[in-house]
Amino acid sequence: MSFPNIYTHRRVAETAAKPCDICFKLSSSVLITPDNKDFFYVCPSHLKDRAFCTPKIDQAAIEARKKKELEEEIERVKKEYEEKKRKKEEKDKKGDKDKEKDKDKDKDKDKKDEGDEKVKDKEKSETKEDSKPTSPKPEEEEPRVFELKATFYQQRINKKRQVEIAKRNRERMQDPNFFPSVPKNLP
Repeated sequence: MSFPNIYTHRRVAETAAKPCDICFKLSSSVLITPDNKDFFYVCPSHLKDRAFCTPKIDQAAIEARKKKELEEEIERVKKEYEEKKRKKEEKDKKGDKDKEKDKDKDKDKDKKDEGDEKVKDKEKSETKEDSKPTSPKPEEEEPRVFELKATFYQQRINKKRQVEIAKRNRERMQDPNFFPSVPKNLP
């Protein structure tokens, strides 16, 4: 009969929206128990109300997510470093070749320096573009698991009991042995 006071927040399609149990506005947010015994529609604004419910935060999941983000950041920095190192080596190789040619031609040196500056500017702009995150940081996720306050949880239990009692009464009314039979003997 009873169910745990742990509700998971889920979203349904806008076409399947039903009235919120609290304020009766249409809502596509649903709170449901893990065993699917109880569910009800609720506005997202009510989920932020501390007098209605409190979020259950899974610390292990948060730590795992932070660790994963840190590893991704380290990997990205390593790739940037390797890229810069590779470009610097290529630049040094080009510089050695240019020095040999520059000894013969001093006039071409000025033109190549200008070309090198353009290449450097392009490389700097590329590194700036690479350093920008490819995707924006995701905003803080809303909690998905909630625990109702005692009064609201008790209301859910009472409502569930009333539904079961009404169902039993309907079944009893359908049973012909529920009503007393007409007396057969004369008094």
